[in-house]
Amino acid sequence: MHRFFIFVAAAVGLAWNAAAYAQGTIERLYALDCGQGRGADQARWSPGVNVGKPLDVSDNCYLIKHAQGWLMWDTGIPEAVAAMPDGLSSGGGAMVWKRPKTIAAQLQQIGVAPGDIRYVAISHTHGDHIGNVDMFAAATVLMQGAEYDWAFAGASPPFSKEHAVRRLDGDLDVFGDGSVRILSTPGHTPGHQSLLVHMARTGYVVLSGDAAHFRDNWENRRVPSMNVDKDKTLASLQRIADVLAQNKAELWINHDKPQSDAMRRPPEYYD
Repeated sequence: MHRFFIFVAAAVGLAWNAAAYAQGTIERLYALDCGQGRGADQARWSPGVNVGKPLDVSDNCYLIKHAQGWLMWDTGIPEAVAAMPDGLSSGGGAMVWKRPKTIAAQLQQIGVAPGDIRYVAISHTHGDHIGNVDMFAAATVLMQGAEYDWAFAGASPPFSKEHAVRRLDGDLDVFGDGSVRILSTPGHTPGHQSLLVHMARTGYVVLSGDAAHFRDNWENRRVPSMNVDKDKTLASLQRIADVLAQNKAELWINHDKPQSDAMRRPPEYYD
């Protein structure tokens, strides 16, 4: 009987530890300004809606401090754009990007060097998300294998082929404690992914990359014509909605300027 109670107590202890392990939290999350853009036509992202109407968009990167190391989520527009008075035109003039603040300057504000970053996780390989991957030469890139194959098949690789990469096949609990989870959300690109982050005070947030470009598209489930797969996009949007509901999480949409304008910026942070 005594052994039975010891066994039960041990089992309960293991279950409690597993639950606590799954509910880990990060220490801090910094929202970095990684570019500001102006699109000539909103219909580029929301077909048939506001045709010909310009749209201002944000571009964010997120720096996450965990007890096991630093993680950078996306790297934004190239740093060199900060020195271009007229900005960088892309998509045949469909977009003009500017860089009011560099990553280097924002990292300096919080006393972090590029060499301190352990992981760079990227939502996908479009230029406004991977412009500075090689700035973090010591970091391992976390990305879906499908995205790697798609992006590196072309003549212009998104970053150095020498960069260390961990190719994923689906979700990943980055630090093993449930605090930072990569979610596979394909559709915008073949290996697009989002990030679920858990903080002690703020709770859960989903950093959705380009699963939806701004709130109106999210609320109306509009799929940009540039996306590689409409059905997978819609399935990923539903998956994100389910994750939000399950975790009572906030949705942080990368290019939604009104939401981004209200964010705390370095040296302030979320915890």
